[in-house]
Amino acid sequence: MSDHDPTVVRPVPKPRVPLGIEETLVALTMAVVALITFANVLVRYLTDVSFAFTEEYSIALMVILTFLGASAAVVKDRHIRITFVTDRLSPVNRRRAEQFAMACVALMYGLLVVYGAWTTWDDYRFEVTSPALGLPQWIYTIWLPVLSLAVLGRTVGRMIRIHRGTEPLQTGHIPEGEP
Repeated sequence: MSDHDPTVVRPVPKPRVPLGIEETLVALTMAVVALITFANVLVRYLTDVSFAFTEEYSIALMVILTFLGASAAVVKDRHIRITFVTDRLSPVNRRRAEQFAMACVALMYGLLVVYGAWTTWDDYRFEVTSPALGLPQWIYTIWLPVLSLAVLGRTVGRMIRIHRGTEPLQTGHIPEGEP
């Protein structure tokens, strides 16, 4: 069976910081989004009132959910990949390619930390308010650098595990008879 088959259950790496943190926060975030949405639908159908303000919270929570999912995907090695080239590399070069990919991920999230912090600071400094509720915008934008830093930390941790050789590398399926 192929390593990239989504039905195959692979062991989850044991990072130093427990993965249960992201999993618990994802579950809580999804529960809050579901409750907000359910309350909005219930109130809208039973009355003429709409909880339109819940959209602002739902969007912010979905962004948080996305970053938590990205963090878990890095730890579990479930990020999107195209393995056509790397499957044909030697194990040493495959490890180098994975290190390069993780370095690119680290660079991207590092940039998100820096630019997200600048954006949050600007929102705070200029007293920007959210469009629907008029809340301070930095309450929402602070999650961009904070959660980007979490993903960056998870990426660096995975890079260390790959470098030490304690993390097995995922490969795609090479059909029989191919090199």
